[in-house]
Amino acid sequence: MSIVTAGRYIRTAVLTAGCFTVLQAHALFGDDEARKAILELRDQVTQLRQDNTNLRRSLLDLQSQIDQVRGDVANVRGQNEQAQRGVTDLQRAQKEWNDRIKQFEPAPINLDGQQFSATPAEQRDYESAFATFRSGDFNAAQSALTDFVQQNPRSGYLPSALFWLGNAQYATKNYQEAISNFRKQLTLAPQHGRAADALLSIANCQIELKDTKGARASLEELSRTYPGTEAEKAGRERLARLK
Repeated sequence: MSIVTAGRYIRTAVLTAGCFTVLQAHALFGDDEARKAILELRDQVTQLRQDNTNLRRSLLDLQSQIDQVRGDVANVRGQNEQAQRGVTDLQRAQKEWNDRIKQFEPAPINLDGQQFSATPAEQRDYESAFATFRSGDFNAAQSALTDFVQQNPRSGYLPSALFWLGNAQYATKNYQEAISNFRKQLTLAPQHGRAADALLSIANCQIELKDTKGARASLEELSRTYPGTEAEKAGRERLARLK
């Protein structure tokens, strides 16, 4: 029920009560008493009307306060929604910042028996160059691995990159270049997981170059330095054939 409707009901009730009481008074008393009763009733009606007016004013004030509270609630809700959007935007910005940092943050790598840290860019470039080698495109692999070696001279990937670069050069019959890169690998990381294979590959390059003396020396070095490895076993067989 609205405030205006409530006021109407109150006014109607007051008037009805007043008329009924006047009729009662006229029936029970004489003229003087009736007049007195009527005057009293008029005062009561006047007071009731005043009370009604005050009540309506109070109801209107209350309605105004309710409207104000609703407005305040709407404003707070709007502020909360804006704050939530701000939090969401901040979280998104933080995630983007963290993702950018991760692009440059070194991560632990375990490769060919070597443990080191490398940036995501190093890892991506090495894996791309190695994938080219595995595809069998050895000319493209030489180019990609050479670029990696030149651009990452202190990378933990460097010994492995030199090994695969030497193999790509061996596959394209660039034997001298292959020997040079295998030697760099051995100097850089003599305990590398593919060091014995690198020394065997040097001997193979020397055999292709008809450098029997050099091949024999490399195979003997292989037996002394990396005994018991698969590469050393293969080297002993080749050394026997050279004799």
